[in-house]
Amino acid sequence: MGVDSEEHARRASLNHLRQPEEMELSEKEHASVASGTENSDSDSSEALLKEERDLEAQPRPAPALENNVTLRSKLLFLGAWFFFNLALTISNKAVLGKARYPWLLTTLHASATSIGCFVLMGFGMIKLTALSTRENLILLAFSVLFTVNIAVSNVSLAMVSVPLHQIMRSTCPVVTIFIYRTLYGRSYSTPTYLSMIPLIFGVGLATAGDYYCTVIGFTLTALGVVLAAVKTVATNRLMTGSLALSAMEVLLRMSPLAAMQCVVYAFLTGEVKQFHIAYQQGQFTGSFGLALLANAAIAFSLNMVSFQANKLAGALTMTVAGNVKQALTIMLGIVLFNVQTGALNAVGMLVTLGGAAWYSKIELDNKRAKARG
Repeated sequence: MGVDSEEHARRASLNHLRQPEEMELSEKEHASVASGTENSDSDSSEALLKEERDLEAQPRPAPALENNVTLRSKLLFLGAWFFFNLALTISNKAVLGKARYPWLLTTLHASATSIGCFVLMGFGMIKLTALSTRENLILLAFSVLFTVNIAVSNVSLAMVSVPLHQIMRSTCPVVTIFIYRTLYGRSYSTPTYLSMIPLIFGVGLATAGDYYCTVIGFTLTALGVVLAAVKTVATNRLMTGSLALSAMEVLLRMSPLAAMQCVVYAFLTGEVKQFHIAYQQGQFTGSFGLALLANAAIAFSLNMVSFQANKLAGALTMTVAGNVKQALTIMLGIVLFNVQTGALNAVGMLVTLGGAAWYSKIELDNKRAKARG
């Protein structure tokens, strides 16, 4: 995991997840209107009341939950997210090097998460919320969004070069900002917008290489960027919006659906048949089984931490963290796998990390300003 009739479902999901705007009406003004005795004063008061009602009826962006979360909690979960993410990257590389079945591996991740969540529910750590049919359909749409996002990313990667794919994926924070501004009326400070420049430019330098693509590949990659941003925002809204589900409950409800969808896709792509043949030929040993077990445990841990980090830190911060992860992955490749990079790539990694540090400082300053206000 490591998640277009689907497009229609995605939009329906997002529209439902939008928090209702607050509308208040001053009771004091109502009393003022009721106490008027002269017609001219009454007319004037009624006009003023109507104007006030119109003003207060304007959509107001709901306060973001992440603004009320302590910095220590955010750093704790983001640090755990980076750790498990990099650990899963190493584990996936080892597993896929032996058996290149990405859809079956994703099925394993979703299944492990499902089993882990059901075990936690058995210990009383997860309480299920009573949901309506419509709300269950929203979760189904979310699971489809997760699967489609993976499918589009995998297909597009075969049609464009890896450097171009990574550069385009690095624009997820910008798309996330656009979604929040358009759908939720959320605004950001000018420094926040400016901090996106080194984050994207740095990834471009860090992954610099040969750039090529087909028209379809470029289109699918761009669609993948949008879907990735939508998935991140939708994940956050499921936990902070009107449903307000816990991270573990979202995973419990979504993971089995995602696992079934990934199995179907593995059948359609021929992975199941290929795996069966390889198994019959004895290509897999006991040590490979242990590697799969470790991989599943890491994936479960990452999913738990990732969803909670999204809830506490916010969708935008998670997409920024995704860019930082690209730079850290390259560094990890240099240290562990002797990946060869140039000076331009090194500068790009530093620029990306600098952009992330700048973004973090801006968020911290904004939080302090709101606390003083």
